[in-house]
Amino acid sequence: MRLTKRGEYALRTLIRLGIAERLKEGVISVSSLAEQEHLPFKFLEAILFELRTAGYVKSTRGKYGGTQLAKPMKSIKMGEVVRLIDGKLAPIGCASETEYEKCSCPDETHCGLRMLMIDVRNAIANILDRYTLENVVEVTLRKQVQCAATGKKAAKKKTTTKRHADPSDGFLAALLDPVA
Repeated sequence: MRLTKRGEYALRTLIRLGIAERLKEGVISVSSLAEQEHLPFKFLEAILFELRTAGYVKSTRGKYGGTQLAKPMKSIKMGEVVRLIDGKLAPIGCASETEYEKCSCPDETHCGLRMLMIDVRNAIANILDRYTLENVVEVTLRKQVQCAATGKKAAKKKTTTKRHADPSDGFLAALLDPVA
């Protein structure tokens, strides 16, 4: 499974709207949201339309209008949003529960690749379906407070060394960190 830009932007948008709700910022204009998250305005409008149609966000028109969450954060599962925007979670079609596609393997029942990819799908689904937008917003805000307290700033400097995803920077690590 690879999250598309559309899926990434949808999740980032919901997280930003969740933060705004938690901080009691009210509605956020689409232009402000696009600017804050560094998202293409027209692409964001299309994503918001899809999220609005699915009932995740609502819009207010007018001079002081904008977008805000339409559902409680605790009722928005991250897996539901990914499936809405990007479809199946399985890396290959024959391992999908929701969008099964017959593969070219001569013995699908005993195919080791299919069995492995079913486990991959299950691992992804278990994480995405376990956590809600409320969980992600809580961890995000906690990490921001922690970084502010220690004086850490977001890494914006150019570096010639190859960046990698440090496991200690993961969501589960931050969620389980008792000092955060």
